[in-house]
Amino acid sequence: MLDTVAQSSDIDALMNDIGRKARAASRPLAFASTESKNKALNAMADAILARKDHILSENARDLKDVEGTDMLASFVDRLTLNEKRVAEMAEGIRAIAALADPVGEVIAAWDRPNGLKIERVRTPLGVIGVIFESRPNVTADAGALCLKAGNAVILRCGSDSRRSSRAIHDCLVEGLKAAGLPEHAIQLVPVSDRAAVGAMLRGLEGNIDVIVPRGGKSLVARVQTEARVPVFAHLEGLCHLYIDASADLEMAKSIVVNAKMRRTGICGAAETLLVDKKVASTHLKPLLDGLATAGCEIRGSADVLKLEPGLKAATEEDWSTEYLAPIISVALVDGISGAIAHIGKYSSNHTEAVIAEDPAVVERFFTEIDSAILLHNASTQFADGGEFGMGAEIGIATGKMHARGPVGVEQLTSFKYRVRGTGQIRP
Repeated sequence: MLDTVAQSSDIDALMNDIGRKARAASRPLAFASTESKNKALNAMADAILARKDHILSENARDLKDVEGTDMLASFVDRLTLNEKRVAEMAEGIRAIAALADPVGEVIAAWDRPNGLKIERVRTPLGVIGVIFESRPNVTADAGALCLKAGNAVILRCGSDSRRSSRAIHDCLVEGLKAAGLPEHAIQLVPVSDRAAVGAMLRGLEGNIDVIVPRGGKSLVARVQTEARVPVFAHLEGLCHLYIDASADLEMAKSIVVNAKMRRTGICGAAETLLVDKKVASTHLKPLLDGLATAGCEIRGSADVLKLEPGLKAATEEDWSTEYLAPIISVALVDGISGAIAHIGKYSSNHTEAVIAEDPAVVERFFTEIDSAILLHNASTQFADGGEFGMGAEIGIATGKMHARGPVGVEQLTSFKYRVRGTGQIRP
């Protein structure tokens, strides 16, 4: 058996070399032309479509490996690729290519009384580490977004998606070469050992500027606990949907079913439904019937069970659970104040939606709820960078520092100040 210390040393050496190569690649990327980046991105999309059959074949092997395991159905769904999802990956990369280049954008400019002219200008972050599970499409999304924003990226996929991710990564490297950009601008960690994650969290000798975790609660918790570099935290998608007394019932029924059941395994899926007590007698049953017809298990609070006694009782744990499955918890609340109180207590600050026609209710919802994404009369499943017009996203950041909500190309930049003078000195 390989000596553990020797193995750890080998992985550290491998990872530190990856870090050095990423840092070296990040320097020319920081001032690469928009044309060269877009050429690379479009070549990546072409390569993904050209190698579609190989990508799907490798994905089938990954899926075969998880058969019979205890992997959650939501994670299997995220792992699964098909022709439509491969085509969407390519479309997403082309959409990123079509975005304005954020690097060099003047965010603000002003003149000082002494004649100094000051500009705040977008710059790349440098080297980004992305650690993800089950989602091979993250390989394409993260690689393309980081490149457009002038960053090098180190991708560490889960062992469950290693073949799919490698096949996609090969396409990204082909695109970089086609545009004459450094091939180490997008690197995929070649080992599945967890020690590689630890090395990334330590920063690879200062060569990683920020970490983005995409995965389950345990992965995100580890990253937040161990990381010695800044983290764009993506916590649970414990999303709430509030149906106000002023809501249009037919609209509410449509949105509720879509928010929960369109794809139950994504972070934007609704996990808790809150209904105003004032309309419980008219709105609750139609809403629950729609969910049940769509195949959703419903867990109700005590007052919900009084009206619908056949349901399963919700426990305290249910209000804090991201099911990622066709299950929803339902409670009655005292209007918008009750909804705000419930969401404030249990939310993960990801995404919440209100269905209402009363503008005062909507204003309170938008003002008093502190989550990254708030929606009015729309499904929580729109919590997605692509739906926001960002082409794609690396994740939904639920923290408050630097990036919040969908992390797209603008969020993958920092800024610097350019100050122009005419000989001024400070008295």
